[in-house]
Amino acid sequence: MKITLITVGKTNNLNFKNAITEYQKRLKFYISFEIEELPDIKNTKNLTEEVQKQKEGELLLKSFQESDEVILLDDKGVEYTSVAFSSFIEKKSVAGLKRLVFVVGGPYGFSQDVYARANGKVSLSKMTFSHQMVRLIFVEQLYRAMTILRGEPYHHE
Repeated sequence: MKITLITVGKTNNLNFKNAITEYQKRLKFYISFEIEELPDIKNTKNLTEEVQKQKEGELLLKSFQESDEVILLDDKGVEYTSVAFSSFIEKKSVAGLKRLVFVVGGPYGFSQDVYARANGKVSLSKMTFSHQMVRLIFVEQLYRAMTILRGEPYHHE
């Protein structure tokens, strides 16, 4: 199984980029993982929130493959502990999925079409984080999940 994190927009903060790259390097030893960055929508000042979500949604829907299991990173999603998230990843990996896709939307969330396509939602916290931070938190939690599944000492209970 391959895990893909699809994001709207790029990470431009060098500190976040470096940390994300570090976890991506670590993940190579455990699972096939990639980050796919979709371009930001242009001229958003002239767009309503709904139109912006719709345009981002169209880009997201084009990036999904028919067989993808799509999980939205959404504040209304299921919250997991790190151990429970590792179990979630393990169940998905033994389910025979080709690609498990996690999605970070734009600043206003997801369009209704993207919600309709999604197979589930996961919340990383009840708190709100910048979209750049969410990428780093997700990649670290995925790495943590892999070490938990392997019984390695990275995670402490």
